[in-house]
Amino acid sequence: MGPRTRLVLRRIYPVAARDLERAGTVSTEVRRELLALGVSPDVVLRASIICFEGEMNLVLYSNGGRIVLLVREDRVELLFSDDGPGIADVELASQPGYSTAPDWARELGFGAGLGISNMEQNSDLFKIRSRVGKGTVVRATILRGIPFL
Repeated sequence: MGPRTRLVLRRIYPVAARDLERAGTVSTEVRRELLALGVSPDVVLRASIICFEGEMNLVLYSNGGRIVLLVREDRVELLFSDDGPGIADVELASQPGYSTAPDWARELGFGAGLGISNMEQNSDLFKIRSRVGKGTVVRATILRGIPFL
């Protein structure tokens, strides 16, 4: 990948832990921002899926965090960071169906174990860094102008 292109938009959204009343609002805002910029519908859809899954992970598993939306001429980047408990085994947590959702979240219908895998499947570039007891950072990148297969 070449050098980064001009930054078109940067937004930072705080996400509170266990705030199910507002869960999904950042995803809705990201979708609105991308549509207003004229980003193609397939990129908007993928970014919305990634953002919703990441937002729910912040709500359900962290002590709160933030989402950063970066829109460049050639890509859309979503950065998720938290100061939560961290992920002991990122590879295992990325497996479809694996979940560490607490009982209260499962009782509400969450915790199917598809969050990280959905984020990865809808990204062109995807990276997770996590330290137990420190938190997690996820970077999901969608390259604009490249057909999604």
